[in-house]
Amino acid sequence: MSNSILVNNKINFFKKKIIVSGDKSISIRWVLFSSLASGVSKSKNLLMSEDVLAALNVIKKLGIKSTIKKGICRIYGKGTNGYKYKKNITLDAKNSGTLGRLILGLLINNTNSIKLIGDESLSKRDFKRVSDPLSKFGAKFQLNKKKNLPLIISGTNNLKPIKYFENKGSAQCKSAVIFGAMRVEGTSIIKAKKSRNHTELLCKYLSLPITVKNKKKYDEIKIRKVNKIKTLNYNIPSDISSSAFFIVLTALSQNSELIIKNVNVNKSRIGVVNILTRMGVKIRFLNKKIYKGENIADIKIKSAKSLKPINCPKKLNSEAIDEFLVIFLVAAKAKGISYFKGLSELNQKESPRLKWGSKILNKMGVKNIVTKNSIKIFGNPNLNISKKIIIKGFLKDHRVFMTSVIAALSFGGSWKIHDKDSIQTSFPNFLKIINELKRND
Repeated sequence: MSNSILVNNKINFFKKKIIVSGDKSISIRWVLFSSLASGVSKSKNLLMSEDVLAALNVIKKLGIKSTIKKGICRIYGKGTNGYKYKKNITLDAKNSGTLGRLILGLLINNTNSIKLIGDESLSKRDFKRVSDPLSKFGAKFQLNKKKNLPLIISGTNNLKPIKYFENKGSAQCKSAVIFGAMRVEGTSIIKAKKSRNHTELLCKYLSLPITVKNKKKYDEIKIRKVNKIKTLNYNIPSDISSSAFFIVLTALSQNSELIIKNVNVNKSRIGVVNILTRMGVKIRFLNKKIYKGENIADIKIKSAKSLKPINCPKKLNSEAIDEFLVIFLVAAKAKGISYFKGLSELNQKESPRLKWGSKILNKMGVKNIVTKNSIKIFGNPNLNISKKIIIKGFLKDHRVFMTSVIAALSFGGSWKIHDKDSIQTSFPNFLKIINELKRND
């Protein structure tokens, strides 16, 4: 069976309501917190992707049972000291940087060596950025080529609190250290550049000993040892990162309107909305509510009649770090030059995404100038593609695949896009929703 798809026609008019998959960031964090809880935690709309299934398999290796039945996942937590550390255990994070980095924080108190592995893409990503701060607690690490997977972590019972400055704007690094601090007597202090705050919100909802002071350029987080976690029942909201593909598709389509139901619109995640609104895309939040500390809303999008270029403020980068590839497509149709800077963190993702953003634009015939941390995009409001385009060799990065599909549907041409199974990582029903919209065009 072919692992590529052909997209030969632009999408036409559509007006519809859709539901996208559960939030990946919250799904993985729910699994990890629930594995430490005292009792049975339940979730609905848990994202059934390879990344989340990998998280369930990791906690199984650590002695924690889970079941999935009739759309409800149950995790049978055994308390904060409930993990079983067998000798010579190997944990496989597959493609998930979130899982691979966060689980290390929870392993710093084990006294056996544990090996962490991942797929080809994850094995090329930097794990020194989490092993360095976690080793300050007292854990020891052996890394491949001094920064990559596979790695071996050896924990200790003699942990000490730390002070840590997270200056990359990485929620994964920050969260790994928060999880590590939960294992340690005394107060650890984290000074963190602004980034996603799902871990902190869950800590607050669970009444864990954490305080967060939000300052202008960074957050100061203090956390003490956690001795008990209550069970966590959670109806996972839809993922804003997955929604972003359909926000852009609607913006670039003619006379179209879309409502995406029950989306997590956490303020640390809506950079894509803030950026696109500045570029002239009509986006509204409806039925707003707060659920377990998270902001939830329906998102309504209308086609944009004209698009403006943007000199994107760097302060929005961390809020949109997973959405820039598809944002670049909007810049490709804007009237003028858009400039995005401070994006070196994009090349720390599943593939070197900044380079891939430039590659996709080049294949589309859109002039762009890329450096190691910035890109200028020379927009063309009349862009219409009629040539053949092949997208392959992108380390099965799900966001490269989905961005390519949105580009093909928005601008035309004949696209052959390889590795369609890459969407299993984060958004297994992506193509199903695309087909629903095409049936409505």
